[in-house]
Amino acid sequence: MAALGMLPIRKSLKPLCAGKHALQLKLEQDERAGVSRGGTAFRRSFGPGCFQVGCIMELVDKTINSYFDVWLGPRDPRVKGWLLLENYTPTFIFSALYLVIVWLGPKYMRNKQPFSCRGILVIYNLGLTLLSLYMFYELVTGVLEGGYNFFCQDTHSGGEADMKIIRVLWWYYFSKLIEFMDTFFFILRKNNHQITVLHVYHHATMLNIWWFVMNWVPCGHSYFGATLNSFIHVLMYSYYGLSAVPAMRPYLWWKKYITQGQLIQFVLTIFQTSCGVVWPCAFPQGWLYFQISYMISLIILFTNFYIQTYNKKASSRRKEYQNGSTAIANGYTNSFSSLENNVKQRKQRKD
Repeated sequence: MAALGMLPIRKSLKPLCAGKHALQLKLEQDERAGVSRGGTAFRRSFGPGCFQVGCIMELVDKTINSYFDVWLGPRDPRVKGWLLLENYTPTFIFSALYLVIVWLGPKYMRNKQPFSCRGILVIYNLGLTLLSLYMFYELVTGVLEGGYNFFCQDTHSGGEADMKIIRVLWWYYFSKLIEFMDTFFFILRKNNHQITVLHVYHHATMLNIWWFVMNWVPCGHSYFGATLNSFIHVLMYSYYGLSAVPAMRPYLWWKKYITQGQLIQFVLTIFQTSCGVVWPCAFPQGWLYFQISYMISLIILFTNFYIQTYNKKASSRRKEYQNGSTAIANGYTNSFSSLENNVKQRKQRKD
């Protein structure tokens, strides 16, 4: 019975693998004839199992792509063959590896000293600040050049401006892969309190969502959320880059307002997306409903984060002040305690 069950799989693999088996046979014939083709190392690298695995991966990609085509319709041909967009498998693997590292990374670092990463963080955050600024500028100019309609914009009426938007949004998609490093730096620096459900949910989903966006709706009404997010990221990554320099930390006051800006961004995106529902155009309605749902989920999570981070801290400070336990009421004790805590943090962080 097991053998019978395997017959359809073998039949489906046969046509895909025929060409690769022929290539393997040719390599063996050339080797016997004295043709090296890179010597024995080449043959070892492409052993008999390699071609079979390649066939299976190709079959998996074709199967997944056929399901997507049935569910979502034909893809936009303008992105055919673009890096990482041809098949979903690489994006899925990157996301799965990210989640594995989020799970195992803190366990690995548990008994190790945190890394400083100060120099790398400055360069990394500066790079993402400049990339976000470039994307924001290109998206704004592209929208103006294409005469995009704020209320609803389809994916094929902007002319050459559409291609400009598509190229920039590919960088936006790729930046979501780069931003996985945010979490990896938290792990290396043992800032595990920053690896929240919101943080992981946002990072893990954005890369996958934008793979689908780039394949089916890579311009048109898709531009708005990416434009706002790029602007917010200019502020956010410049803040993170400056905060990596200890001497700059006392002068950084706008972290709270970055979170407020993110919440405003989500509300504005819902409003602009809803315009496409109320005054529809040729942009697919299903994508609009999905975006509204995703924005609502982010508003819920970010609002909870804002309350937990800022409102509760402010409330606890007021209680401490009323109890007379602040530095003003009991300067010596609390100043000493604060100094002791700072020394401990310096020893732990080593930056």
